[in-house]
Formats: sequence, C-alpha cells, structure tokens
Amino acid sequence: MKIFRKIRQKFLSENNFSKYFIYAIGEIVLVVIGILIALQINNWNQAKKDNNALKEYLVKIKSHTIEDLYKLDSITRGRTQIAELCKKTRTSILDKTEDENLILFMSSGFAFADINFKPNTGGYEALKNSSYFGKINNTPLDSLLTRYHSLIEEIAASEKSYNDYAKSQQAYLSTQFDRSLMLAYAFVPPDSLKLRATTQAEYFEDFAAYTSAVPYRNVISLAAWQFDTMIALYGQLKDLGVNVIEEIDAITND
Repeated sequence: MKIFRKIRQKFLSENNFSKYFIYAIGEIVLVVIGILIALQINNWNQAKKDNNALKEYLVKIKSHTIEDLYKLDSITRGRTQIAELCKKTRTSILDKTEDENLILFMSSGFAFADINFKPNTGGYEALKNSSYFGKINNTPLDSLLTRYHSLIEEIAASEKSYNDYAKSQQAYLSTQFDRSLMLAYAFVPPDSLKLRATTQAEYFEDFAAYTSAVPYRNVISLAAWQFDTMIALYGQLKDLGVNVIEEIDAITND
C-alpha cells in the first residue's frame, strides 16, 4: 500500500490532476475487483460447505434405504410363505378336503399375524426440515424420493386395512371359542403335554372347530389374494429404493 501512497503523493506534488484522477479510478477498480474476488471465494466456500452438508443428509438417506431393502426382502418372504399356505387352504375349502388337511389349516393361522413394514424415514424427514432440501428440488432424486415415500404411505394403508380386519375377526373368534387347548398345543413343550390327561385327538378336535369357523376362513381367503397385492407393492418400493440409492451415489460421488 505504501507504493500506491507514494504514487498519489507524486501526482499531487506535480499538480498533475488528470493523471491523479485516472490513477484514482484505477485504484477504485482494483479495490472493487478485490472485493468481487473475495465475495466469489466466500460464495465458493459456502457452496462447498452446503454441498458437503447435503451429501451428509443423502448418505444417511441411502443408509436408511438400504435398511428398508433388507426389511422388504424379509417381509416379502414372510408374506409369500403365508400366502402360499392360505391359497392351499382355500383350495382345500373349495375341494371340501378340510378333514384331510387340518395341519394346513392350523398353519394358515399365521394369516392373523400383525405384520407391518416399518421403513426408516428419519434421514428423509431430516433433509425435508433442513435448509438444504431446496438444493434437490425438481431433480430426478426429488421425484424418486417423493414417489418412494408416497408408496410407503400406500403400503401402510394396505397393511392397516388387512391387519384391522384380521384383528376384528380374531376378536370375534375369541368370544366364541375357548382357545386354551390350541394355545397349550402351540406353546407348551410336547413332552409336558404327554403328561397331561388331554389326548392329542382332543387338541385336534379343538383346532378343527376353530379353523372351520367362518371368521377364520374369511381371513384365510382374504390373505390368499390381498397378500399378492402387498407383495407387488413391496416389489415396486424395492425397485424405487434401488433407483434412489443409484441417484444418491451419482450425486455424492460427483
């Protein structure tokens, strides 16, 4: 800065105001350029910080989506196995071969299980509530995440509809049947059961009465077709999840 001061003093001492004026303008231009460069560097640093923060959110969403995919695989296997049992049971009902397939009817009782897909939406909700959500607005990732979480809501509604119906039918059955023998047969160790006065035939007789009840068969019949719908939704969500992960990788590895 001393050299600039000496130049100014020289022009002033020589009364060379025209050169001084030109120099002053040039000095102002240099100052403005310096300020602009500083602002650009600051903006670049801030953009870099924002991008790093966004990537942290996206990495968390990716981690949660991977968790969801594992859960989807597990719940799909479970529902598929139960659906197959219920389809066989439905066929047995139509063929009137219930007496020959009591074990199948008993196994189909898994259709009453309260099964729910529980996704981890924490990362996505955190991003939505942050100041960085706008950075992915109207991007392919934004569209994928919107569709992904809309499908999660559709799955939750389908599961709730089925589970609520199964619970209502089970509640009614509980008022019509004494299930003590069935529960004992299901949970008491076989060696212990052999010591009891109740014969195996009596346990099976209890099961036969329970599984022949209309509410029981209603749930089995519903599971036989509605589980296929749920499984299809799980498959769609899994495909979307894979696409979300790929899009996040493209952004975070950029």
